[in-house]
Amino acid sequence: MPNYTVAHSPDADDIFMFYAIAFGWVGCGDVAIEHSAADIETLNEAALIGKYDATAISFALYPLIWRDQALLKTAASFGRGYGPKLIRRKDKALKRNFKAALSGAHTTNAMLFRLAYPNARVVYKNFLDIESAVLSGEADAGVLIHESILDFSSELIVEAEIWDIWRDLAKADLPLPLGGMCLRRSLPLNRAIELEQILSKAVKIAVDHKATLEKMLLERDLVRVDLAKLDKYLSLYANDDSAVLSDVCCAAIETLFRIGYDRGVYKERVALETALIPSEYAALRGA
Repeated sequence: MPNYTVAHSPDADDIFMFYAIAFGWVGCGDVAIEHSAADIETLNEAALIGKYDATAISFALYPLIWRDQALLKTAASFGRGYGPKLIRRKDKALKRNFKAALSGAHTTNAMLFRLAYPNARVVYKNFLDIESAVLSGEADAGVLIHESILDFSSELIVEAEIWDIWRDLAKADLPLPLGGMCLRRSLPLNRAIELEQILSKAVKIAVDHKATLEKMLLERDLVRVDLAKLDKYLSLYANDDSAVLSDVCCAAIETLFRIGYDRGVYKERVALETALIPSEYAALRGA
């Protein structure tokens, strides 16, 4: 029996999308899947060395690993009018070279932040520690991600929305590509297609049975928020955009890659067409 390692973040949308497998709602055939969870920058670093068969990543990382990793057409998170938030203390104005706490060098929000604030002094922290770093004065500002965007201290104020930075850079009405899933190209193609199909089914089932799965996650203490925040957060990041990449979402990813190349973040321009697994191979193989 093939045993594949799948890694995702511990935030609510990833837990939601992948626990349909853990709860046995998705038939995996002769495939066994071993789950593990870590913060997004740890996963980005793991993807750089191909630690897992499949792993959640920030979309901004992908052009650095495209030769070794393929992007999946499922388990993605996009912002539509919302996203990570740059916050600061209400009683502290930001100078030109303010110190900012970000969740990781390879995250999408960090890439967009650095393009918008080239003079900021950046420090990287676990996303759970960013709010406290700003409150304590260790950092002048910080970018909140995941569930943190829904509930933060009343001593803080939103200085800027990463969504607005994205819109200014993209110059188009496109969703903000935040995180996706990649898979090692060294896997046999038929197995890669099979694993993508399993993960895609898991996301679709999770989205279609949201209320039931929310209840199970809360009963098992698998998420860090209450029902109201969980429901709100999942409506933002675990939805139809997550199940299968639409043409609009694909255009958004392509635009992110283009911006990174044009601004010197990447040494080469990556076309999304070369990134995706050629799922049509399965039909040809069976013909």
